[in-house]
Amino acid sequence: MAWLVGGLAFLTLGHAVILALETTAAAFINRADSAPGAHGFTWVSAWWQEVKVAPLVFAWRQPFRWRQLPDTSTATGGSLPAVVLIHGFFCNRGFWLPWMARMRATGLPYVSVNLEPIFGSIDDYAPIVDEAVTRATALTGQKPIVVCHSMGGLAARAWLVTSPDAASRVQKIITIGTPHRGTWLARFSHLANGRQMRHDCEWQQGLAARELALHAQRNAELFVCWYSNTDNIVFPASTATLPGADNRLVEGAAHVALAFHPRVMAESLAMVVSADKSPSERTVS
Repeated sequence: MAWLVGGLAFLTLGHAVILALETTAAAFINRADSAPGAHGFTWVSAWWQEVKVAPLVFAWRQPFRWRQLPDTSTATGGSLPAVVLIHGFFCNRGFWLPWMARMRATGLPYVSVNLEPIFGSIDDYAPIVDEAVTRATALTGQKPIVVCHSMGGLAARAWLVTSPDAASRVQKIITIGTPHRGTWLARFSHLANGRQMRHDCEWQQGLAARELALHAQRNAELFVCWYSNTDNIVFPASTATLPGADNRLVEGAAHVALAFHPRVMAESLAMVVSADKSPSERTVS
């Protein structure tokens, strides 16, 4: 009985220890970053956010509920543009269930993806993104808005450089906690897509070069980048921003929790409804 209790305790609390280690490393690395610093209590609060939300996402929604809310199958022509939802590393479409529920309630059509193979190259996800954009466009006849979490933003950028006209097929790309310039934590990964998220790695540099070859400003005007100064996965914090993009800071949010932050959800969906930039401060870095 003792080993059973111990095993359950580890499963229940083990992730909290891992998250604590990540949060401690992020707090240390972020001290030299240009993003606004966070106080100790803010870091603890962010850690606790992630302790609560991570089991919901990784132990419930993704393994058991990912089929619960199907993609929109039909939409009225001339309605609001559809949303393409692209999840991040080691996730699936179940990650977006709260977003899907909100969009269903407000009549917003959406299309989602499962990025596979899970540990493959980010470049290999481009056809999946392309098919989703095609489906979303067919729903309404309008260019869709793409919403990405974490690695999903890199998948969107990898798709953008596959053809000169890709950027003209979407209205906006919203990224949430995306390691646009890599993350310190990825140095410990030996997986294909994990290595590609290492800070300023060869793949990151190559992606930027391909973007510049197609567009002088790397399509920065398309991007809204949500980032946090207490992200426990993508740090230093400013690596989740893009030069020239609409970079929006949410202070005190952890990595997964950032995707479900009330401001992030409300303003992002407002962009879809208005098909334009929602009212907010604009910070460019």
